Amino acid sequence: MNTLHRCAKQQNNQIPKFTEVNDLTEICHVTSVHTRYDTRIFHKECTSLAKAGYDVTLLVADNKPDEVRDGVKITSVDFHPKNRFDRIIHSVGAMLGRALGIDAEIYHLHDPELLPLGKKLKEHGKKVIFDSHENYPLQIANKAYLGTFAKPVAKIYKIRETYLLKNYYDAVIFPCTMFGGVNIFEGRCKRVEFISTAPKLEEFYDRYTPIDRSKLNTICYMGGLTYDRGITHLMKAAYKADAKLILGGNFKPDYLAELQTMPEFQCVDYRGYLTREQVFEVYRESAVGAAVLLDTGQYNKADNLATKVYEYMSMGMPSIVSKYPYSDKINSQYHFGITVKSGDVEELTLAIRHLLDHPQEARQMGENGRRAVQKEFNWGIEEKKLLRLYETLIP
Repeated sequence: MNTLHRCAKQQNNQIPKFTEVNDLTEICHVTSVHTRYDTRIFHKECTSLAKAGYDVTLLVADNKPDEVRDGVKITSVDFHPKNRFDRIIHSVGAMLGRALGIDAEIYHLHDPELLPLGKKLKEHGKKVIFDSHENYPLQIANKAYLGTFAKPVAKIYKIRETYLLKNYYDAVIFPCTMFGGVNIFEGRCKRVEFISTAPKLEEFYDRYTPIDRSKLNTICYMGGLTYDRGITHLMKAAYKADAKLILGGNFKPDYLAELQTMPEFQCVDYRGYLTREQVFEVYRESAVGAAVLLDTGQYNKADNLATKVYEYMSMGMPSIVSKYPYSDKINSQYHFGITVKSGDVEELTLAIRHLLDHPQEARQMGENGRRAVQKEFNWGIEEKKLLRLYETLIP
């Protein structure tokens, strides 16, 4: 095993710089679900840690060739579960041997099915972090495919999660507090660090050039394309507002087929799954960005905005977002867009038309959004939290 890496803090809240030592601290991020180029895992956390001087390996399950990208070593196991239940049951067994073979000092796990893996790693003397991307008990409780078993399964999962976190994990990372500042991991783990999904400034904010959007009649949504994310309502509102709606992301085939039978679908320009560069281009041809998730599960309950809203703000676009306490609070502070009642097609239609018909006001909202991103909502701020957490785990 490599000797532990020491770092020297700098003043002015800068990223810690590492002193010269013989070896680097080895870190291994593990996911059996996410892609190797996942935005949060690879592009933000792994590359930030590599840039700070750590020896970073990302272990995934896509059976693609090993590579080194942006200072991160990416390696894979051959694991192709038949369904979600197969994945839940066999993920730990599929990842354990390779994870131990990497012999890192700190392991950073990203999937709830990998929680028992943390126990096994801890028993081998490792430091272990769980990165809880979602509020999983709440998410499970609203899984339609579980039917009447959803709430009991969610309760069992939370009990199991709490047991493993309290006894075998050194820290939990979560994107934000929930329900008006409540820490859902309070008393359930040694340490909780809130690290949001805010974008890197260099990805959108720094590349922005002023655009005359006054002649554009287009709104956009980038991300998961499901009913619960308000896509049906957004499509109906765009049609009623006589606007084009650009959608980027993945549909389930049956849901897409359902939408395609509706007359409102004629206003949709569906681009499929897009690269980050293609997303950037969509933002340049759109007048308004929308994220109008329905009030289901954990949606509209967290003390944050959807990642795509921060991206819209970075690109100087006004946003239309679902109305909930946090979105109202932040919009009152920065005036970056319009909040609308979740699932209200009429209110959403009026908001779209208002922004398209008042380009000067829309432009000011876009400028306000960029100031908010520069001041508060960017990965540079979150990166410092991540590096401070890792520093505390190194003796």
